[in-house]
Amino acid sequence: MVGTRIEHDLLGDRAVPADAYWGVHTMRAVENFPITAITIGTYPDLITALACVKQAAALANRDLGLLDQDIADAIAQACIEIRDGGLHDQFVVDVIQGGAGTSTNMNANEVIANRALELLGHRRGDYHRVHPLDHVNMGQSTNDVYPTAVKVAVQFALRRLHTSMRELATAFGAKSGEFADVVKMGRTQLQDAVPMTLGQEFGTYEIMLGEDADRLLEAAALIREINLGGTAIGTGLNAHPRYAELACRHLRDTAGIPVTTAVDLVEATQDVGSFVQVSGVLKRTAVKLSKICNDLRLLSSGPRAGFSEINLPPVQAGSSIMPGKVNPVIPEMVNQVAFEVVGNDVTISMAAEAGQLQLNAFEPIIAHSLFQSITHLDRACRILAARCIAGITANTDHLRQTVEHSIGVVTALNPYIGYAAATSVAAEALASGRSIPALVTERGLLDAAQIDRILEPANLIRSVEIETTTTPRT
Repeated sequence: MVGTRIEHDLLGDRAVPADAYWGVHTMRAVENFPITAITIGTYPDLITALACVKQAAALANRDLGLLDQDIADAIAQACIEIRDGGLHDQFVVDVIQGGAGTSTNMNANEVIANRALELLGHRRGDYHRVHPLDHVNMGQSTNDVYPTAVKVAVQFALRRLHTSMRELATAFGAKSGEFADVVKMGRTQLQDAVPMTLGQEFGTYEIMLGEDADRLLEAAALIREINLGGTAIGTGLNAHPRYAELACRHLRDTAGIPVTTAVDLVEATQDVGSFVQVSGVLKRTAVKLSKICNDLRLLSSGPRAGFSEINLPPVQAGSSIMPGKVNPVIPEMVNQVAFEVVGNDVTISMAAEAGQLQLNAFEPIIAHSLFQSITHLDRACRILAARCIAGITANTDHLRQTVEHSIGVVTALNPYIGYAAATSVAAEALASGRSIPALVTERGLLDAAQIDRILEPANLIRSVEIETTTTPRT
């Protein structure tokens, strides 16, 4: 057939496109798993990590004298090109696949073998010179290659997410400083509570995100233990006794991550608990990020009939029927990413639970869910920081008025006028609609200067000594 080459596997011969770097095993996987239309090439971190693992394996086998120098060099060079972004479009199998990741491993083996053949001056498919399984997959199994690659890829992805979360936290921190003197009412159960500053509110978001960024690093440390060298079930069958040690050493160099070989490779091959841990931290991050966005939407509600305490920067028209309407679309987007991450965590939990005996066959859906969660959280954090938080402004006068007319402000005055007097003032203010400061002054409990000092932003977060005209009563 013109434009094809014939390849053979245990099921027989198949015609493969002559220009494809993938081969017959990949073709069958593409036919078997047309599920999501999302290929493994969609996740560059995974493809890069696979190339790191395959390069490390080739170098280890070369060091052991099991792989000819020229073949090892060609495989390594092909891997370097893939790590640099080449041939990612050749990784075409679906992210959801049966076989515990075998199709992904086969795809990588074939692409690397065919590129190595080209580098050695041979045509693609000439596998008697460089074979996808005999050479590229030497001393390996999907069951140690795939989870190792996923762990390396997750490390790459978590680094970016950590950076974007820190950038978002910094954006909130900048607003905290900008709004340090903007007084407002704090709320509990959506009811007026006690005064605070808008700076304190945004500072809280900075701390929340900073804490979760630290938790990400802790979770990342748990997935540096790999089972490379364990082959099929962790016993190391078909691998040289020193292969695991050498492959791990080379992988540290190629990936730039301080991976270590698990003490018990049989346990490490079947246990996916570290992925569950990472997913749990991602869920925690998503839940808190969604809570923050809920607050932003509520605080910016209005502009006339809502809280209207802050203004989110307008980024697009909000309605096809209501002229002038602007919606909080960036926080809404982040909310939806959070919902997705929570759902992915459920998927990962179920996939981890469903493992049987010496292998978990469901690592492809674990990997897909993890990469999706990390990638979308990373993008959401960056967009939220750049297109929303940086442009937030405060309605300072409105916020001050809400404090002055709030019943809750009496709590700040309570230590100076006593609980009974404060209760009486609050009741009258609620019934009459008059402000707390006006009633306190009218009753001679405090003068205007004393009230102003108590309600100064700096004094709302610490105790102040005020000389009063009455003795506080309890």
